[in-house]
Amino acid sequence: MPLVLVGALLVAGGCSSTESAQRQAGQVFLAAWAKGDMTAAAKATDDPVNAQRVLQATGQALNSTAAELTPGAITTMKDATTMAFAASWTLEGLPAPWRYQGKLALVKGSDDQWRVHWQPQDVHPQLGPVDALVVNRTLPQRAPILDGAGQPLITERDTVTVGVEPKLVTNLDNLAAALASALHINARDVINAVGQAKPTDFVPVVTLRESDYRAVQAKIHDLPGTVFRTGTQLVGPSRHFAQPLLGQVGKPTAEALHQAGPGYLPTDQIGLSGLQQVFNSQLAGAPSATIEIHDAQGNAVAQVGQFAGHPGSPVRTTLDTRVQQAADAALSGVGLHAAIVAVRPSTGEIVAVANSDSAPFDIALAGQYPPGSTFKIVTATAVLSSGVAQPDGPVPCPGTVTIDGRTIPNENAFNLGTVSLTDAFAHSCNTSFALLSQKLPPGALDQVAAEYGFEAGWQLPVSSFSGSYTPAKDGAGQAANAFGQGTDLVSPLSEALMAATVAHGSTPAPVLVAGQPATANHPPPSPPAAILVLHRINP
Repeated sequence: MPLVLVGALLVAGGCSSTESAQRQAGQVFLAAWAKGDMTAAAKATDDPVNAQRVLQATGQALNSTAAELTPGAITTMKDATTMAFAASWTLEGLPAPWRYQGKLALVKGSDDQWRVHWQPQDVHPQLGPVDALVVNRTLPQRAPILDGAGQPLITERDTVTVGVEPKLVTNLDNLAAALASALHINARDVINAVGQAKPTDFVPVVTLRESDYRAVQAKIHDLPGTVFRTGTQLVGPSRHFAQPLLGQVGKPTAEALHQAGPGYLPTDQIGLSGLQQVFNSQLAGAPSATIEIHDAQGNAVAQVGQFAGHPGSPVRTTLDTRVQQAADAALSGVGLHAAIVAVRPSTGEIVAVANSDSAPFDIALAGQYPPGSTFKIVTATAVLSSGVAQPDGPVPCPGTVTIDGRTIPNENAFNLGTVSLTDAFAHSCNTSFALLSQKLPPGALDQVAAEYGFEAGWQLPVSSFSGSYTPAKDGAGQAANAFGQGTDLVSPLSEALMAATVAHGSTPAPVLVAGQPATANHPPPSPPAAILVLHRINP
């Protein structure tokens, strides 16, 4: 518990030696108490045994993580001397400190040394001889994440947590392999977790919706070592639904608790990832609490502190539940890293974000990949806007072409001869676009890429990648960039925004949370009028 003892240095001659000794006695007690050293604080009193007992009980009740105890004025009236102090306790699980004004009684012992005269009122003015401080904390219900129609995406559902009790395991390797196969988890993670646990521990493996558990129950229920706990948890309509974008809620790790900030306990359910983590304070609300004095029978006799909490408020996304479910279904069972992002062209609203199970993170929004032939949209726009070719104008489409020593082939070296730009685009002719790129004015591809949002640096609530374009140093590099196999990179999000730009005629700012369009570090310039011509060759 960090110590903060606020006071002023005494200047010689500023007060009597008696008052200096009195202040020193009070400061020694407050400093030790603030630091959490109850033994040292008790020794600074005239009744160390009872002082330590009450101070320790108070410390356990408050569960303070920091204390600021500020010495105040010394007052002597008749034979009674006191020192005022201001207390500010940072209590674990509460977002604001508990503050009050206190007073220490001071006495001079037979050894002529000043000490704190112990009495429970030294802790709090209303604390009696047999009383105790009690903190009552109540959490509000967590608010939901909503779809674009205002319907909850995450709701409280019945769950089953699959776990392992180490003492019941007969063969850990076999158990881990069976669980990994049935639950699509990592067997090594199970082995490591069980190996570090005590024999009677419940080692959680995975929490499933009850319907998902029923589907695998026959495979795992009778495995030696498996144990199960039922409960409820905030989860989406399916295990895959909009994950990892929406994120998870659960008991925090030490790191997650630190990131969440004050006001949370290790036993609380908080957002651990995705939007649940980004908007945790909004969704979770704030706990309410009272600090009471209870008598020996446990009855509340006084309320000495109160914290007014507030419920969480929903976060409304732009996701369309129907479209999201379709996107998730399309990726179900896909073993490769794959993603889908769907954007409403007229508004930039992101209506679906889906990732395959094998995706290592939210590659739909933050992945970085060569665009391949989708970059031909950029090249075609540059070609049209600079007048290098027209939609029906002739362009060559040989099977291969060599530019500055680099040979560029079409798929399987298909050769269409001379075709229109529209046909070259429709057949995704690499050689056509490589050759056309050599006729573009300097910087033309750079400019059009920026108009489509490359390097925009869109600022969404979660990590995202807007695409990057690096100008080529030679003709071969320009040719490679022109058909998406150069140094340019995109994400599924930036690809969706590119398509939305073509459809709408201007580059929309992406929107993931309703009413909060993303800002750009480098706002895209307005696309050229030639973008509308793409509708003729890319209907």
